[in-house]
Amino acid sequence: MGHRTTALLVLALAMSVVSAHAQQAAKTTAAPPAFREMQQVEDRWADAVTKRDQYGLELVLAPEFIGISASGDVATRNQQIAHLLVKNAGPDTLEQKVVSVRFVGDVAIVNGTYVMSWKGEKGPVLEKGIFSHVFEHVRSNWLCLNSQRTVVAEEAKGEAAKEKPKAKRSDAELPMHIPLVYKGPDSTKATPAPGSNPAPQ
Repeated sequence: MGHRTTALLVLALAMSVVSAHAQQAAKTTAAPPAFREMQQVEDRWADAVTKRDQYGLELVLAPEFIGISASGDVATRNQQIAHLLVKNAGPDTLEQKVVSVRFVGDVAIVNGTYVMSWKGEKGPVLEKGIFSHVFEHVRSNWLCLNSQRTVVAEEAKGEAAKEKPKAKRSDAELPMHIPLVYKGPDSTKATPAPGSNPAPQ
């Protein structure tokens, strides 16, 4: 076997190894199908809220739905849907990102982060937090049974931000890090006043 043939075989073998590693890396970095499926459900929920789509929200929330907002307000499915019809009551934007998904039979427990904005009395307000949603699989569709949100940061924009007094920094340590939301122990964001954030639950 000539040197040229040996070199070609070695090159082909190296290329096949690189290709196999690339395929394995792609499989590792790609989100699992179930994870992508629940992200699509969360996206439909956010779209229904921001577009004031009553039918779209009915396709995401179970009839037995109970939602606890970041301010502690409890709402049923009918109350959530009715809230969509109140002028200037809902958020202007809502983005929900899935961080973890666990399945227990036909039940899915989804945890993630959210970013929501709305027009406050003194200007635009941006709220960041975490959520926990419990879904049940019903006739090939995921319906949310329970929702709970927790505010991590809230900030006013424009003129409202200029009028807002600077909050005193806390020396307390946070028990966990919230990806893409919490900016670290140097954050000076004040805890929002109860009832200051709007729906959704």
